[in-house]
Amino acid sequence: MAHALRPAAIAFGFPLALPALAWAWVGPAGAIPRLDLTPYPQPAAGEIRWVIQLPGVLPPTTDPRLSSSPSDWRVQLIAGREAETDCNQLAFGGRFKAERLAPAGAPFYRVIAVGPLVSTRMACPPGQAKRKVFVPMGSRPFVLPYDASRPIVVVTPKDLQLRWRLWKAERIQQPAQPL
Repeated sequence: MAHALRPAAIAFGFPLALPALAWAWVGPAGAIPRLDLTPYPQPAAGEIRWVIQLPGVLPPTTDPRLSSSPSDWRVQLIAGREAETDCNQLAFGGRFKAERLAPAGAPFYRVIAVGPLVSTRMACPPGQAKRKVFVPMGSRPFVLPYDASRPIVVVTPKDLQLRWRLWKAERIQQPAQPL
């Protein structure tokens, strides 16, 4: 999966084709620069540091209604955990907290106040198989401006996963109605 994240790994959000990889091996001019994560805090015991490097150039959209300007895009961070469930709904609480490296430094984010996994207690039909699901943290959506110039660094408890998705705005602005 192209958008899968791994701890302290880089998620570029697009697959590299074989010619692009071959071009990258030509020499230092085609190499992908390594991220300097030294200013960011190391995760404490029981935590994982996740890194998302947004691509600077995305393939053009096929939908003419969507904006092609990164200033109109947003990145949603989704913390969650995988759990096994039956017909019941699962949820847990928590929130993202923004922190800065220095008074005017780059931001990074922590997931804090993580609560226990709770479930509805419905009686399920007999013989219904259990399934593995991703349970997103039940807080308001955490959305950031799209900025390919710096990585998005998130520290979470070890039992959580981090996913992200890109939001693009429509080109057309709708007029509001005065009342």
